[in-house]
Amino acid sequence: MSSSAMGDTATTDRRRRAPLLLALAAALALGAAYVAQYGFGLAPCELCLLQRYPYMAALPLGLLAALTAPGRGIRRALVALTGLAFFAGAGIAGFHVGVEQGLWEGLPGCSAPEITKDMSVAELQRALEARSEVVPCDEPAWTFAGISMAGYNAIYAGLLAIATAWLLRRGRV
Repeated sequence: MSSSAMGDTATTDRRRRAPLLLALAAALALGAAYVAQYGFGLAPCELCLLQRYPYMAALPLGLLAALTAPGRGIRRALVALTGLAFFAGAGIAGFHVGVEQGLWEGLPGCSAPEITKDMSVAELQRALEARSEVVPCDEPAWTFAGISMAGYNAIYAGLLAIATAWLLRRGRV
């Protein structure tokens, strides 16, 4: 094999490594969400569940770009879609942070019925039952240093979106 062919192989391998790392980053985010849910009993709200979908899209896109994309153009397109998935994830997480901070209301399934002092006993009982079935989006299940899981996810997904754009801009994929 000529040194030119070997150099092309090394460049191709390097360009496949980046999308593989992006897929790994998506898998780590999903893994963290499932460990929080099933390992630590942190029940996800509706917006928490929505934040998983972009990673579910980014994971196979990154893998496809790394493992099966036959040409550089296809690989770059798949990586760009991966970056768009991360950008969407950052947007959903940012929206969730706004809900947690009381900046705006969440989705209809995000809040439990309000309990007021003028409710009848039957109304109060129904409201309490409904509250036990809803995981509210405006009450973080976990925070560290004043930042909720949604906040950390917004940062993580945003950084992944920026990193993906940088990789594309620099021709690293």
